Amino acid sequence: MQDKILVLDFGGQYSKLIARRVREQSVYSEIKQYNRINTEEIVKAGYKGIIFTGGPNSVYDERSPHFDSKVLDCGIPVLGICYGAQLMAYMAGGKVSGAENGSEYGKTRLLITPCPLFEGVPAESVCWMSHTDFISGIPEGFSVTAHTDKCPTAAMACEKKKLYAVQFHPEVMHTEYGAKILGNFLFGICGCAGDWKMDDFVKTTVERYREELKGKKVLMALSGGVDSSVAAALLGKAVGNNLVCVFVDHGMMRKDEGDFVERTFRDSFGLSLIRVNAESRFLAKLSGVTDPETKRKIIGGEFIRVFEEEAGKLGKTEILAQGTIYPDVIESGKGDSATIKSHHNVGGLPSVMDFERIVEPLSELFKDEVRKVGKVLGLPDRLVYRQPFPGPGLAVRVIGEITKEKLEMLREADAIFCEETEKLTPKDKMPDQYFAVMTDLMSVGVKGDARTYGRVVALRAVSTDDFMTAEWTKLSPEVLEKASGRITNEISGITRVVYDITSKPPATVEWE
Repeated sequence: MQDKILVLDFGGQYSKLIARRVREQSVYSEIKQYNRINTEEIVKAGYKGIIFTGGPNSVYDERSPHFDSKVLDCGIPVLGICYGAQLMAYMAGGKVSGAENGSEYGKTRLLITPCPLFEGVPAESVCWMSHTDFISGIPEGFSVTAHTDKCPTAAMACEKKKLYAVQFHPEVMHTEYGAKILGNFLFGICGCAGDWKMDDFVKTTVERYREELKGKKVLMALSGGVDSSVAAALLGKAVGNNLVCVFVDHGMMRKDEGDFVERTFRDSFGLSLIRVNAESRFLAKLSGVTDPETKRKIIGGEFIRVFEEEAGKLGKTEILAQGTIYPDVIESGKGDSATIKSHHNVGGLPSVMDFERIVEPLSELFKDEVRKVGKVLGLPDRLVYRQPFPGPGLAVRVIGEITKEKLEMLREADAIFCEETEKLTPKDKMPDQYFAVMTDLMSVGVKGDARTYGRVVALRAVSTDDFMTAEWTKLSPEVLEKASGRITNEISGITRVVYDITSKPPATVEWE
């Protein structure tokens, strides 16, 4: 039987990042909410280990999420992280307190005592803390295995029962030896073999949907981006001719995008594809709208209406499929997360639809994992490694009211910036996403000794491995100079170009 780790979710914002870090070490992980599985089911499922996630609550609050303490005595190794560490202490008879002096946020100096969890980790390193409560009294049978200047129990362990807890977050990149610590738990403590590959995800996902969607017609919302393309290829393997892809050209695509999508999927992949040219329809709905959330919800609603209409022409179609990935879910506030912005395929969907269910085969994956799935499926590099493009398209890159004129200018500016970035940037220094934004600012300029008054375009480039966080990319002055010069010279109506040097957080990758 395949080794697997249970990530028991207590509402933490990093729950799926933990699962991802486990999978990165070639160990299969599953996420279950704390109130949807019990100890008996955990034992029966044959998990090699359990990870308690973080969470926003205090364990001593009666309304906070708790779990059956018998799980600590069932013989399965457990690692508690942040709230999960406090919960383990509380469940085992220890004490958790809240105090200003015990809270820590950000990078913190960690001092450890040797134990199996910290095998190969230096006595002093940097970890990432984010907590207000702390373990003020360890349970009987446990020993303190790490501390910081403010936190007396930054880690604890009961080696006899293979129970370990860390107050810090080993899953985030800021914890210096986080991957090593997780690896020690997975291999040294749980005894995992580390033989799970992305091929396994593809195989199990195809088998799952082949069974679940047997005999059902599936309508795929195909945008032509990496996510929807990989999702379409995955579902095509599962349901074959029962998959129909609908590409809605809403008039807010990149330059020549619509033709590329149609050519690639219909001619190259042989998928059943319907192209709907709906620019006028969408622009009419968006006329006068300036609020970004309203834009997204209008686009999401109109997308569904178009799909329903196309489904009606095809006869009975029960399933709507989308290329939603995990960062979309997080930012849209699905589950316990705060809403950052609605994605048209998550928070922007209308509450009443004519579909039996929505299928999102990639919703547990991050962008880099989606690309790996694409490679396993045999998709070409030109598609797999394409930079991301939001479902609402240029609608979220035009600040303020959307007009056809603004879209045309932005399309050309974006094409120029992308062309110069790709031509002048070494492959090993290429950003992961780069594009132009039409701001709602006007600026004075001079052309041909005459005063002009035109629009301001912002250029944006970021580097990231998961799109949950991102650093602004330090493109060469040559790229920026060339792009700026071409944009202001070749596009009438644009007088100024600026470069966005904000990371995520505090900003998001997109401007809206």
